[in-house]
Amino acid sequence: MNDESFSVVIPARYGASRLPGKPLIEIAGRPLIAWVWERAQASAADEVLVATDDERIVAACEEIGAQAVMTRSDHASGSERIAEVATARGWPEDRIVVNLQGDEPGISPALLDQVAEGLAAHTDAGVATLACRIDDIESLFDPHLVKLVTDQDGYALYFSRAPIPWHRDEFLHDRGSLPAKATFLRHIGLYAYRVGFLAHYVSWPPAPLEQAESLEQLRVLWHGGRIHVSIAAERPGPGVDTLEDVRQVARWLAQHPASAPG
Repeated sequence: MNDESFSVVIPARYGASRLPGKPLIEIAGRPLIAWVWERAQASAADEVLVATDDERIVAACEEIGAQAVMTRSDHASGSERIAEVATARGWPEDRIVVNLQGDEPGISPALLDQVAEGLAAHTDAGVATLACRIDDIESLFDPHLVKLVTDQDGYALYFSRAPIPWHRDEFLHDRGSLPAKATFLRHIGLYAYRVGFLAHYVSWPPAPLEQAESLEQLRVLWHGGRIHVSIAAERPGPGVDTLEDVRQVARWLAQHPASAPG
């Protein structure tokens, strides 16, 4: 990591619609939020905070020595929750903050460092994020996996749940396999912002494209902001979206302990 320091904020809401109380679900004897916090602690960040709206999550954080910040319960996104934290703590506009979702215990600490470095190295971008290659046709057509395209310099042109780019001639004849020599990218939902840009972002109304795709990063592009995309140094492990994911995540975590920064 370069000399520019950064913070990690982990938004952790108790009342998730699909899985209420998700941050406190036990995986291998520990709450989910503990695993995510451990990943962030092993990065080069000089500050790691959990931003929550529930005292039960605060209590779980205190048990593991994690610092939790209470935020309002009416935020529509993790980005809004992080913006409240940034304001409360008086972070300067050029401070870099990484948004690590509270249900992603499989994110490598190295990826947190990489996304922060990506933003530090591209001063014309308000946001940085990561992507990895798609290697199978099922993933390309899966609407739960977000795809993206960039320009020649790595700046995002669009994000979609649909297969992009659409290789017209190849898919006209065969949709059962990936076109030869084609490159498709899957978005990794890890973001770095500068605090000043984040304040602008949360003041903008939701964009029509954002609402259509249910992808908040499209608000940035709609309003003319730039998002730099780096190819992830490694693929992230599994996240927790459903109860069925818990066993898979427990097995993965046993095989991939977080490593110390360095």
